[in-house]
Amino acid sequence: MKLYKAYAKVNIFLKITGKRGNYHEIISRFMRVDSLHDELSFVAKDESSDFKIIGKFSCDTKQNTIYKAYVALLESLDEAASSSLKNLMSKYAVHVNKNIPAFAGLGGGSSDAATFLKMCNEVLHLGLSQNELSLVGIKVGADVPFFIYGYDSANVSGIGEIVEEFKENLLDIEIFTPKIEISTPKVYTSYRENFYVPIDGFKAEKLKKTSSLDIVKKMSADEANDLFKPALHEYKELKNHYKQGYYFSGSGSSFFRVKGV
Repeated sequence: MKLYKAYAKVNIFLKITGKRGNYHEIISRFMRVDSLHDELSFVAKDESSDFKIIGKFSCDTKQNTIYKAYVALLESLDEAASSSLKNLMSKYAVHVNKNIPAFAGLGGGSSDAATFLKMCNEVLHLGLSQNELSLVGIKVGADVPFFIYGYDSANVSGIGEIVEEFKENLLDIEIFTPKIEISTPKVYTSYRENFYVPIDGFKAEKLKKTSSLDIVKKMSADEANDLFKPALHEYKELKNHYKQGYYFSGSGSSFFRVKGV
């Protein structure tokens, strides 16, 4: 069966713009990392059974973003299409060759979920648009829509549901991921309780128009990412891994740098 690539991303910058209920609204530049990706495929099962994922995951199947994407897609389809999807997943397992570290701020789970949705759309000829797939994906996770659209680079805002392509060349990104499992909710809670200073609309608009290369030339790691300080606050050992010239992706634990800068 066909092999599908689920790429990693880094956040060139990530700034909090406000709150929406229990969520934080953001403005962030997501950039795809071509050198790091998971590989997904459908593989035939020996016998008809429930939904199955084959791969190295630390969570139960029902906690996996791919399974959550399956459930969200089922709920969005009409009876005939949902029946076709159930039939597909009774005969095939999702095989995942996992290369993107978990709990690392690289969007691995979200990318896997988005890729699975696109696989189902293609294989079953569902005819769903990127916008329709994104509406399904946002129910799984805030980063999923970015991976649905497949842009090289994009400004992502709201709680992740607004994805606007930013035309620029991909940068040559090198990633370093310490073996620290970071809880995104814990980091956001720490930000809200200890570091809450959302940026105003004027600064957000200026960032949206600035190239990623200029961002990494002009801003420090903590200036570029509002979650860096709360992550350091909650996970003191992170400080031992920070190197000058590196930036922090998402809520961590990954650091990245642009080669040649």
